[in-house]
Amino acid sequence: MTTFYIVRHGETVWNKLRLLQGKSDSPLTETGMEQARESAQAFQKIEFAEVFSSDLLRAKRTAEIISLEHDLVVKTTQLIRERDFGKYEGQHVDIFKNRLQEMLASLAEEEKKSFSLDGEVESEADVITRLLTFLRQTAFAYPSQNILIVTHSGIIRMLLFHLGWLNRQEQEEVKIKNLATIQLECDGTEFFLRSTSNIQKE
Repeated sequence: MTTFYIVRHGETVWNKLRLLQGKSDSPLTETGMEQARESAQAFQKIEFAEVFSSDLLRAKRTAEIISLEHDLVVKTTQLIRERDFGKYEGQHVDIFKNRLQEMLASLAEEEKKSFSLDGEVESEADVITRLLTFLRQTAFAYPSQNILIVTHSGIIRMLLFHLGWLNRQEQEEVKIKNLATIQLECDGTEFFLRSTSNIQKE
């Protein structure tokens, strides 16, 4: 089994303003950097084979802070970047949530997974496909080792939904705090959720 520690990035300027970020970026706040430093202490005794990050700056900077004492270079990939929210990026998160809920209301569950809001928001199916591809490939490459991954709340949210830890309503309402972490094991095919922290179901 490969053990993944999957972490959300630290607080950003847009997080404080409750603006939807997606593939757009905003810098970590001082609080966000301090959160990353505190997380580094929690991971200090874990021996990581590699540290991977979303290619977006907020995740990469968080990964760099956490991995300082591990003497590892952060490797970035678009496969674990945040969902592309199209024209909704930079708008208040409630605008997107309300619009999405309105459009999903009449769809069957499988249709909801493949639905692309306004034809430009990345579907859940596309997000989870790229994420699981990355995790399985990494598990094959690093058997029986620990891997640190720094990514985004949307990615973690959809992964927990895919694994059955969240139902549809909980997925929409769950609070995934900055530096929230899930510990996940993978044998290259199947996934086994071991623990979560700083993730609050409503």
